[in-house]
Amino acid sequence: MKAISYNLLAWAILPFMDAVAKYLSSDISFFQITWARYFFTVFFTLPLMFFFFRKKLTWTTHPKLQFFRGLTLFFANILFFYSISIISMAKALTLAFIAPLITTALSPFFLGERVGFRRWSAVLVGFLGSLIVIRPGIIELNLASIAALGTGFFYGIYLIITRKLHTSDSPLLTLLLTGVVGVIIASFFVPFVWINLTINQWLLLGLMGVFACLGHFFLILSLKYADASKLAPFGYFEIVTNVILGYHFFSDFPHYWTWLGFLVIVSSGIYISVRERVNYIP
Repeated sequence: MKAISYNLLAWAILPFMDAVAKYLSSDISFFQITWARYFFTVFFTLPLMFFFFRKKLTWTTHPKLQFFRGLTLFFANILFFYSISIISMAKALTLAFIAPLITTALSPFFLGERVGFRRWSAVLVGFLGSLIVIRPGIIELNLASIAALGTGFFYGIYLIITRKLHTSDSPLLTLLLTGVVGVIIASFFVPFVWINLTINQWLLLGLMGVFACLGHFFLILSLKYADASKLAPFGYFEIVTNVILGYHFFSDFPHYWTWLGFLVIVSSGIYISVRERVNYIP
């Protein structure tokens, strides 16, 4: 029960980070927001790990994988913050939920896992769900929707790399290195879009880092008590907080086509998760 509680709490907190990012995106470049997300996450995570988990931190045995994991999450964040600056948070998140489907589709090539007919069918149904959300040919297909799908694609690869690392590196170290990789890469490019910020904007960016740090902290705690595969379906709870915040602050409520696509994508993702958890026979 602790695992589920911590996991749900994490997914309830993380959309607050997205809401702050969307609010600030009207005045600040999404790239500068991404830099701040990583900077403040590392800023708050380092003391947390130093005081509470210092003895559990050992250096990685897979530095290249850690770098590529951080790189894929960086791309996912860039694309997601861009997408929510244009479209609603709920629509962007729904499209990003294709990530587990991407992981399943690519796992035979990168993890050597066998994916049978039923799970391939679930992947195809999930992609159908994404088409229901964006409805190409019926409404104008915009770059923000494509970016949201790109978020799911890169996050799916991120999950594959995480699978490779979970048996060798501490999740705490992985979280810290992911943040460090992100802030270093973003720091090279952020000067080109940098604008001077007000005190209120700095405070909001810092608050965004607090939400990111707390959310991932509770995710780590949840993984202490249960396997990631068992907790995977609870990740869809994120849409609840997402919709509430989107409606309250931005007057965005998902279109019924978005809800339908969400149900299709989530059903496919849960089916794949259950198949992987119950047994590994495709």
